[in-house]
Amino acid sequence: MSFNDFRLLYVLSCFGLGLIILSPTLAVVIRLPRGERFSELWILGPDGMAEDYPFNVVGGVGYNVSLGIGNHMGCLEYYMVYVKIRNQTEPLPDTVNGTPSVLEPIFEYRVFLKDNAMWEREVPFSLKSVSFEGNFCKVSNFVIDGHVFDVDKLVMWSEENRGFYLQLFFELWIYNGTVSDFQYYDRCVWFWLNLTVPI
Repeated sequence: MSFNDFRLLYVLSCFGLGLIILSPTLAVVIRLPRGERFSELWILGPDGMAEDYPFNVVGGVGYNVSLGIGNHMGCLEYYMVYVKIRNQTEPLPDTVNGTPSVLEPIFEYRVFLKDNAMWEREVPFSLKSVSFEGNFCKVSNFVIDGHVFDVDKLVMWSEENRGFYLQLFFELWIYNGTVSDFQYYDRCVWFWLNLTVPI
């Protein structure tokens, strides 16, 4: 081994050892790019699984689902979830343009979540004052978390699906400190309810 080869090996060894010693300091100074930042929204059936959602529902009977939010945004976030109901002709959020449904919310949940945290809670609901007349079903009141709301939803008979269908859906909103208001986050989950005549 020549003197120049030995000198090159010595310099490379010192450089490598220096990087190892300085790596904790470099980790603070040099920020590596983070993974994708996102938030989750989900609903689960009454057993905490993605199955057995209430479907054939009767007025005055209580039902449950679980609502969940996951924060993977890299910081503390303030979330709001709007609860809305619609019949077959009313609009859902526009996924192409990322805009929420124009329907008024009947209820809301608000929660602060730190990064990589999840929030989940049971959502009990029922329909009150359900009446049927010909090809129409009218739902006057909707109960969620023990709160009664006047909704006055008129649902038409669906000949194709053989039922009166109402959709319960949840929209995710995140607080934007720049504008000091909540903004729709383009996340929405839902399930259909078939309103049946009590026997």
